[in-house]
Amino acid sequence: MTKGGWLTMILSVGFVVGLFLTCILRVLLGHKPVDGLHGLDDIDTRDREP
Repeated sequence: MTKGGWLTMILSVGFVVGLFLTCILRVLLGHKPVDGLHGLDDIDTRDREP
């Protein structure tokens, strides 16, 4: 391969590996869950009469 081919391959593979590692670190070191989140049971659709 030519020098340009090697450079293109190294940059593209390096970019994909860096993006993968960034995603893995964001998942592992992400924020803790918020206590105030509500689930589907808390949604009032007002389709039932009380």
